[in-house]
Amino acid sequence: MSRRERYRLDFRALMTQCEENYARLLPLMKALGERDSMAVDVGHDLHPHTLQMRVLERSPYTTTVRLEDQELLETLPASRLTVRMYHDARLAEVTEARPFRRVNARYAYPNRNMHQRDEKVQWNRFLAEWLRHLHDHGRDSGQAWRQQVTGS
Repeated sequence: MSRRERYRLDFRALMTQCEENYARLLPLMKALGERDSMAVDVGHDLHPHTLQMRVLERSPYTTTVRLEDQELLETLPASRLTVRMYHDARLAEVTEARPFRRVNARYAYPNRNMHQRDEKVQWNRFLAEWLRHLHDHGRDSGQAWRQQVTGS
């Protein structure tokens, strides 16, 4: 019988993902401006939904934002993410994913909540996909969203 190898966090890959997430969040932060929240319409006429982006905390070196999709809350438990942006390092990482208060870098497996061993990596990948979808299909309610985010 072989023993399962202990999970090793690929720190370089995680930091690369966090750099990409920061780059994708920056245009949203610029569109947000000094406001503390913004609603972004996502989807199409057959299945429209709205993503809420809310600033929870601003400081010179970090900003904490919450991204929440009310329509997906019923079907997708992780449709509310808290993301911390580190401006000096140009990184953005998921720190909370509903319904969990905190996302650790690594979990023992099996565990009581059945987290995957690479849970933090997966949440940050999910954030990247969400931001990509938002970039491709989102528009700020009543704002020049596409121009500010895409430059077109």
